Amino acid sequence: MIPVYLILLISLVGMGVLGVLGNQQWASKINVWFNAATLIVSFILALVVLEQGPVLSEDKLFYIDAFNVYLIALTALVGLTTSIFSGPYMENERRHGRLTGRRLQLYYAMYQGFMLAMFLVLTTNNMGFMWVAMEGATLATVLLVSLYRTPESVEAAWKYFILCGVGIALALFGTILLFIAAEQVQGLGSDGLTWTILFERASELDPAVLKIAFVFLLVGYGTKIGLVPMHSWLPDAHSEGPTPMSAILSGLLLNDALYAVVRSKMIIDKSLGTDEAGILMMGFGLLSFLVAVLLLHRQRDIKRLFSYSSIEHMGMMTFAFGIGGSLATFAALLHMTVHSLTKSAIFVTVGHATQIAKTQRMQKIRGIISTQPGVGWALVIGTLAIAGFPPFGVFVSEFLVLVATMKNYPWLTLPLLFGIGVAFAGLFRNLHPMVYGTAPKDQQAVEANMIPVYLHLVLVLWLGLAIPGALSGWFVQATQLISGGVPF
Repeated sequence: MIPVYLILLISLVGMGVLGVLGNQQWASKINVWFNAATLIVSFILALVVLEQGPVLSEDKLFYIDAFNVYLIALTALVGLTTSIFSGPYMENERRHGRLTGRRLQLYYAMYQGFMLAMFLVLTTNNMGFMWVAMEGATLATVLLVSLYRTPESVEAAWKYFILCGVGIALALFGTILLFIAAEQVQGLGSDGLTWTILFERASELDPAVLKIAFVFLLVGYGTKIGLVPMHSWLPDAHSEGPTPMSAILSGLLLNDALYAVVRSKMIIDKSLGTDEAGILMMGFGLLSFLVAVLLLHRQRDIKRLFSYSSIEHMGMMTFAFGIGGSLATFAALLHMTVHSLTKSAIFVTVGHATQIAKTQRMQKIRGIISTQPGVGWALVIGTLAIAGFPPFGVFVSEFLVLVATMKNYPWLTLPLLFGIGVAFAGLFRNLHPMVYGTAPKDQQAVEANMIPVYLHLVLVLWLGLAIPGALSGWFVQATQLISGGVPF
């Protein structure tokens, strides 16, 4: 378990160091070094789990298996690449007077604080600690959303805090109900929130209490996922906060909230022996997917446009996990990966595009390819990838979700196809003029590090063509753990 402790310790130390030195010119490099260290340790942890199987700490506080270990590595990777991008981006924001030294100090400290909370969500074996870590991520995100201290950013931060505060309170009530159900089982006692024990003894838990608990857990954590109708905070937070925050918020936090729901569903499914929890997830997921694709067409802000795209894809993942079974679960795990890589790359590109155009209004962003070809082409390729164009990984995962739907619920295939088509139209009706239109005379290129963007897009292309054996092994093991079957 040493790698787990190291990951948490590195992020904790990083938060403290950057809380003191975050206003220095080399703070961005320190941030990159800390994230690089967590990535290296996360790969070591992944190799250990891949070779030896699940790892449980002696105090039962931390548990790593095939499901969360790949999410830990993915979190560390996106955290590193986003930190590489955020250095020049945030320095450019300071040069233009949008940030002071103290706010930049707060940004870097909260960046590491956010990473610490995400790693704790993924590594803890206690459902109560998971809730605490999710609340910590909420507080860190509030400070990041309000970083610019404009009336709009403060309003977005308050909206995020209130809605997600209500959601996390509902999740707390669900967690308490889970403990109540466990307390009724002889011998559980203080281990009533330990996930491995709850999963092992799920058949002894009171089904009636568990049903109610899951409703609160789904609605509570679903608020963090961005599920309709608790989604309205997400576009505001993305549009008003700094762009690096949007990249890690969309690429990491939403995944971790869905992870918490799936961990809860595993206990419920084993206890009830029915698909009631899955049907709830399918309902919320499909509703979120369809509402988001329709709202894509009403957006005028480029960051809000891709925020609704995040809601669309999180809805599809929730729907796929709800279907259950080996194929749908495999597809959902793959979709979590490719969406995180693609969407974080898109938000990095969008950040550069808005700095070039000096606005987030899509009607004023024109001719990015002629102004800065690297940014323009990245926006085109990223949009193609997130829209599900072959041979990118998003196409493969969406195709597998469609196949699983046709196999289990064929009457839901048409709404999915309709939503995918509407989302495609909503993205590309705005993309063409932004990248190929006539650029305004005052539009100038900015310093842009596009290496992280193209790295992510190459990985997504690679996953669409051939999934590496090690990653495929993680997916298969995680699929067996969640659904009890092998995908193929």
